[in-house]
Amino acid sequence: MISRKRRKTRTIRVGKLLIGGDNPVSVQSMCNTDTRDIRATLRQISELEDAGCEIVRVAVPNMDAAQKLGAVKKRMKIPLVADIHFDWRLALEAVKQGVDKIRINPGNIGDKSRVIEVVKACKSAGIPIRIGVNSGSLKSLKKITGKPKWTTGQWAEIMAKEALDEVKVLEDMNFRDIVVSLKADDIERTILANKIFAGKSDIPLHLGVTEAGTFISGAVKSAIGLGFLLKEGIGDTIRVSLTENPVMEVRTAYEILKSLVLRTYGPEIISCPVCGRAEVNIEKVVKEIEKKIFSDKNLLKKSKGKKIAVMGCAVNGPGEAKEADFGVCGGKGRGVWIEKGKQVKVLKEKDWIAEIIKKIAAM
Repeated sequence: MISRKRRKTRTIRVGKLLIGGDNPVSVQSMCNTDTRDIRATLRQISELEDAGCEIVRVAVPNMDAAQKLGAVKKRMKIPLVADIHFDWRLALEAVKQGVDKIRINPGNIGDKSRVIEVVKACKSAGIPIRIGVNSGSLKSLKKITGKPKWTTGQWAEIMAKEALDEVKVLEDMNFRDIVVSLKADDIERTILANKIFAGKSDIPLHLGVTEAGTFISGAVKSAIGLGFLLKEGIGDTIRVSLTENPVMEVRTAYEILKSLVLRTYGPEIISCPVCGRAEVNIEKVVKEIEKKIFSDKNLLKKSKGKKIAVMGCAVNGPGEAKEADFGVCGGKGRGVWIEKGKQVKVLKEKDWIAEIIKKIAAM
């Protein structure tokens, strides 16, 4: 049985969203647009909002981008996070522009005095800070020539220490609205660093495996790494990093949470892997159904928590379809429509997709 016990953390407000405490694990993504292109950025944010994204982060590479944040913020619904590297002055401008959270990386933001300036600005504006520690930009790496010969455990300890050191700077200023992320491009360091930090602090954790890769490799890495930590009750908000359309990051994140019974999101579609007995193009049917549901926020909402079966033959099909809320079990060019375990009618293969979408729309 999947454990629902969560690590106890403080609660942080990001815009209207609450992170940590007893609040649901939230889903984040990051735009891949040029933030200076307000129209393109807002278009992508709208797509992410429709997909269920609850927090969105944008890159702030220069002052021009920082000064566009206010225009973006005014026309979006979910909280906006400014991603700051290297120049603390960009964080100060982002605060002025009204963002909901600042993300800084202690490995590249500069010395303590610069961090203090950012903290003062955020404290005055009442917005939180995410301390983002990435294994590739640790402060400790700057002291080493060549590749460090650290063990996985040492890497994780150093990551956690750098996060805790930065936390101390903020908390010494009586600033507690903090979220921390500890990310590596491999699962072991990511898991261990987060477990170490979780054992030493009540600060909410943002989970992710950084530079995870393209859709398949990134989704697998993220599902294993994030799934392990979430199963242990660690993690309050997540981002699945993919070299992919950010909308797929959101969907993958929800599928991870859904599989752990932590969130519901759209339907659960059960479909057979297809074998030589199938006389119906199950792959085409299922992909078209998913495309229609996950590109329509109304269908996505109405199908939430429903179990839909699309099965290709008589071996496991009828039994699996009986377990679903509704679905179809195929034969040659046709299939039996089943609702709540009862066979209702026979449909031609060409009508399956329309019937399933019609059923969802009528809910």
